[in-house]
Amino acid sequence: MMRADARKNYDHLLAVARAVIAEQGADASLRDIARKAEVGLGTLYRHFPTREALLEALLRASFDELTARAGGLETAASPDEALVSWLREAVAVAHNYSGAIAAMVAAIADPDSALHASCTTMRAAGTRLLARAQAAGVARPDIDGTDLFALLGALAWLRDQPSLRPRADHLFDVIAGAILTERRS
Repeated sequence: MMRADARKNYDHLLAVARAVIAEQGADASLRDIARKAEVGLGTLYRHFPTREALLEALLRASFDELTARAGGLETAASPDEALVSWLREAVAVAHNYSGAIAAMVAAIADPDSALHASCTTMRAAGTRLLARAQAAGVARPDIDGTDLFALLGALAWLRDQPSLRPRADHLFDVIAGAILTERRS
């Protein structure tokens, strides 16, 4: 169990890191994060020994929410709408951590990564929604969860590109249309 002052530092560091990374991207300076949090770099490293550990802490809550959201969508929405809704939300989460998509993709393939467990859990949630849509005959049968995760990454990357950002919603619709075999009315 963390001491109260250590928990306060941890929570404050996460809040500052979330704001800095939202503004500067996943490659933001850890020294800058510590300075803006008004703690020493050693304090930051005690809580988060690597950049990946910091990203994992930031992304874990969002990924847990996406996983829970997928569970709710599995029973509350039509299979095609559930898949598209979840994918849209997942792209928004990835976009909120500009530049983190590269770390997320690398983490899937690296079981030793701090991000591995949360990324694979989130990918599995999306895969269940995809499989449900495929079983209902409304999603292409030739894609899998790995493909869906790659498309999520590509869509998040598009939103990170200033010149492509105005087309991001249109391109999302194009990709969603390519995943789905038909749209239910």
